[in-house]
Amino acid sequence: MSEENKIVVQRFNQQVIAEGNRQAFEDLVAPRFINRSAPAGTANDRESLWRTFNQILFPALTDLQVSIEDQIAERDWVTTRKTIAGVHNGELLGVAPTGKKLTIAVMDMVRIENGQYVEHWGLNTLAQVVNQLKQD
Repeated sequence: MSEENKIVVQRFNQQVIAEGNRQAFEDLVAPRFINRSAPAGTANDRESLWRTFNQILFPALTDLQVSIEDQIAERDWVTTRKTIAGVHNGELLGVAPTGKKLTIAVMDMVRIENGQYVEHWGLNTLAQVVNQLKQD
């Protein structure tokens, strides 16, 4: 089961994040999904996860690539350390396009049921990347 769950996470990272494939998102994220890392007072459901990609990441970064650095799976949990990289060709959280290649480090932990994401916890360096852009 652990190896199968790793493949689910790998598919999500490639097909959903790197390729922006909405159908893959529908297939891989359960309707009752909960994002445990959503900021306090914001939605933490399935659609809010898609909006993060569709309204923040995809418009801001082109040539998206996801590199999985490490992945550990046990029972129904998969923990992944990865980087998301792309070219800053659109507005990113209020920062005008710079044309620079950006890299966001991510650590996330996902619980998988029946081949779908049902829970997510995560940390990333997006805020630090944006702050650096503002200082440049």
